[in-house]
Amino acid sequence: MKLNKFIVACVLMLAGIVFADATSTASAPAAPAPTASATSDSQSTKPASQAVSLEPQASAADVAFSKGFVSIEGGEMYPFGDLIDAVNNAFYGGLGFRYAYMEHVDGFVLFNYAYFTPYPEGLKIDGVHQFTGKLGVDWRWSAIRPLALGVGFACSWTRADFDDEKITENSFHDDLGGTLTDNETEFGWFVRANLPFLYKDKFTVGLNVLWEEIWTLPERSNMLSVGVYVERRLW
Repeated sequence: MKLNKFIVACVLMLAGIVFADATSTASAPAAPAPTASATSDSQSTKPASQAVSLEPQASAADVAFSKGFVSIEGGEMYPFGDLIDAVNNAFYGGLGFRYAYMEHVDGFVLFNYAYFTPYPEGLKIDGVHQFTGKLGVDWRWSAIRPLALGVGFACSWTRADFDDEKITENSFHDDLGGTLTDNETEFGWFVRANLPFLYKDKFTVGLNVLWEEIWTLPERSNMLSVGVYVERRLW
């Protein structure tokens, strides 16, 4: 009987403790909500890498044509493949225009002229005038600055250096493949490396190394061009 009374007393004691704890929890005041200033302070303590930038980013429309450059270039062209046995190396000269196209990317247009003579000397083949237009883009990768890598399309217009009035009936010009008796236009593609190395006010001096493939038949025509340019900023 005494044991039963002791058990009942323990149960009542535990029930009282639980009831008292529940009452104190319900009556405890709620934690105050953070104020606007506290929220602002906590956000201001975030590292810069986690902070959200509110500055407007430059769009492609803002970058395009924001800068413009004009250049003059001169160098030498080296034939590759079957052309090595057909023509000699030739000097070339040309003009160029470069402009900002998008962030880290520039567009450019090049116009070059070269005169090729036959190889070997004394071969009965006329020299060839060649005008070339190129349209491409340069990628200015930050890891290899100031070197820029470019790619684009090329159009080559050629004509043999001969005079119709001086051709005789027995001339080699009448032979098949003797000369270009009309304008010849071919298309192709190219890659280039553009390395500026000297800066002075609005002027830049650089090296342009360009490899191109012209889609001639029956074989493709390949050329390597190495030249130095002087560029001036217009705006």
